[in-house]
Amino acid sequence: MWSTTAVQGGVLPSAQPLFDYWLDACQRGILYWDTLYRRGEAYLEHCESGKPPVLVFDYQIIMDARELPDPANYALAAIKPPSNCPATDASKRPFVVIDPRAGHGPGIGGFKMDSEIGIALQQGHPCYFVMFFPQPVPGQTIESVAKAEGHFLARVNELHPDSDGKPFVIGNCQGGWALAMLASVAPELVGPILLAGSPLSYWAGVRGKNPMRYAGGLTGGTWTASLAGDLGNGRFDGAHLVENFEKLDPANTLWKKSYNLYAKVDTEPSRYLEFERWWGGHYLLNKAEMEWITQKLFVGNELVHGNIASHDGKLRVDMRNIRSPIMVFASWGDNITPPQQALNWVADLYDSVEDIRNNEQTIVYCLHNKVGHLGIFVSAGVANKEHSEFASALDLIDVLAPGLYEAIIEDVAPDAPGQEYIEGRYIIRFEARDVPDILALDDGREDEQAFEVVKRASEINQGVYDRYFSAAVRTFSNEASARLLRELHPARFERTLISPKNPWLWWLPGLAAQVREQRKPVAADNPLWQWQQQMSDFIVQSLDHYRDLRDAAQEQLFRAIYESPQLATLIGVQPAGEPRKQTLAWESRELARLKREALDPSFEHGTLADGFIRLLVYVGIGMGVIDERPFNAIRRTMRNIHNEYPLTLMQLKDTIRRQVSLVRADHHRALKGLSLLLPEQHIRHQAWMLVRDLQLVNKHEIPAEQRQRLETVADALGLSEQDRQAVLGKTAQSPIAPVLQPLAAAAQQEAAESKATPATSPAEKPAARKPAASQPKPALDTTAIAPPAAAPKRKAPAKANGKSPTGVKTGKPAASDKPPRES
Repeated sequence: MWSTTAVQGGVLPSAQPLFDYWLDACQRGILYWDTLYRRGEAYLEHCESGKPPVLVFDYQIIMDARELPDPANYALAAIKPPSNCPATDASKRPFVVIDPRAGHGPGIGGFKMDSEIGIALQQGHPCYFVMFFPQPVPGQTIESVAKAEGHFLARVNELHPDSDGKPFVIGNCQGGWALAMLASVAPELVGPILLAGSPLSYWAGVRGKNPMRYAGGLTGGTWTASLAGDLGNGRFDGAHLVENFEKLDPANTLWKKSYNLYAKVDTEPSRYLEFERWWGGHYLLNKAEMEWITQKLFVGNELVHGNIASHDGKLRVDMRNIRSPIMVFASWGDNITPPQQALNWVADLYDSVEDIRNNEQTIVYCLHNKVGHLGIFVSAGVANKEHSEFASALDLIDVLAPGLYEAIIEDVAPDAPGQEYIEGRYIIRFEARDVPDILALDDGREDEQAFEVVKRASEINQGVYDRYFSAAVRTFSNEASARLLRELHPARFERTLISPKNPWLWWLPGLAAQVREQRKPVAADNPLWQWQQQMSDFIVQSLDHYRDLRDAAQEQLFRAIYESPQLATLIGVQPAGEPRKQTLAWESRELARLKREALDPSFEHGTLADGFIRLLVYVGIGMGVIDERPFNAIRRTMRNIHNEYPLTLMQLKDTIRRQVSLVRADHHRALKGLSLLLPEQHIRHQAWMLVRDLQLVNKHEIPAEQRQRLETVADALGLSEQDRQAVLGKTAQSPIAPVLQPLAAAAQQEAAESKATPATSPAEKPAARKPAASQPKPALDTTAIAPPAAAPKRKAPAKANGKSPTGVKTGKPAASDKPPRES
């Protein structure tokens, strides 16, 4: 601490470091306790005001579900854009954010400007927020909530009949599985959906990690939730759920969060108080709601198996019914919803990527390398990167061909081609994946057999509690006792204890104000301060070690009990270790066959747009990677010729899906039919040129396979060598040629002819369309359109730790290590 040499030399060390540290500690302690006092004061004010959402945006409630025939304590709010955001564009797709009702109040999705709501507002989208109130409506069930959310989305669709697509809906955590259920029973209400940190496969996880999944088994099942509901006089206290989250990381709960406030007491209080206002706003659920959640989801895991139905049996939740693209955002740093729980449902629903395609489903997932569970919703870095890129790429995601993709988000390289088609500092691409890629994120699924035993044991224990104990507990419970239990819960009591309700702390605010006026922080190089930091690190390491030992012991105990073949046999469950059975339903196979038959006439019949999209799909079908730049180029060209050829996003989506299905079903027949869809030679040439240019938008050279496919298409279309010369190989990247103008003119003529002649069946249509002799051919415009004003040159992305920045790491084999798959 002080120089040993100086002491031995007879020179006394200076006492100044000791005095500075002592003075700082006294001042710092007063400011620390004053911050906790202000936290308690804010908590009381929040409770007295009815615990409104902690949104930083102004809003207006436009629909209150408490007034519906089947009421629920939910409401739909329209977000008012702040002055620093552009005016809302009614033609843009509306955004709807559903916040989790998992113990806390609403608002985490709009907690600050850099958030999911903030990103939507900055891009001019109308934005809506699904909020809820502290007290549930008597008799409210999860089905009541689902109906209310359905009414909300129907209302949003009514308010935006002319928007470019159905609402983009974001479900955070618990809001994610609620959204998945709603999209399953009412797929017509939603556009693309984003499940952010949402558990759907509740038994999944990796051995040695994810200890939260063992909690239900170690407590004997769901009966404890029923007990808590009975003690709460029919209502479940959300503070219990918050306490479970905090137990996962004792180092943070018991030390790091408080020490971070103490160590940064001059700068941290505002951020700390802002977060604690949400973290301490505990809401209630009805006992029936919590029982449904624990029995059907957490322990029962019935969502992915299609075993959830409405109370009258008329509706069944089957996630294969979802028609819009599903986006999943998870993180390797999330110990509440690990990637396996966010993604294993894909393997439960689908045998292979071909099964996904046959069901016409599009699934996109993105894995963050390290952000924690709350960071998925509140991190400014995540909002400005992942959520922003998802919002920007919505239209591309909406028209992606059915399949399974991983979204990779990277910084834009200074020499990246096609920069005029990139907005912002990041670029997103979608790499084709298969179901085994999802399973590779796990360490095997044999451990999930033990949860079948947990489920059966829980049903037995729940039956015993309901029959012999529940009535007795309810007899001794009333509203006064339930309120007392809630007020004495540690999460609430610690806030009221250090607050204006405690008369012994009347002196604290005044003393803290004096301390701020005379504040003298200790120097960072003070030896006592440095020793304090070392002691803090030691305490954190000790608590982390305790956590690891505790989690390991709980896992070993769980496995010893529920992986026992004797227990499984005793309660009538298939013993662990036997293989999981998964078969594709006959209905799914038959539906795929009928869809193929319905598509058969489209091989030789369609519009010019069908022909161009088929040409594009045929050339790029084997790339395995879909980039935003070619799509942005197509959209820009579509906007330029919108008056002549008004093709909407939904029409483009239907065309792409139809042509992808045809090319995959029989690429030889699809190639042969191109000459019928593009009957005129100059039209063929223009379409072929555009596809060629699109191949160069995001790369410096057309890959060999795509060059060969371009040659094959040129031969099939009868293009001369002069038409295709000097366009393959290492050519300079050219801006997209205005080739759709001739296509648009021909399409106008096509539309006029179709109105002039009676409608015919596909079998009666002529093999090829020829213009009338009096109709002049559209002029061939070979001049290139100048690209839009060039975006300012980007600075090279900053290097991290001396290394070039990389994209989002997935933790399991890197995306670059995986062979490209058919997109």
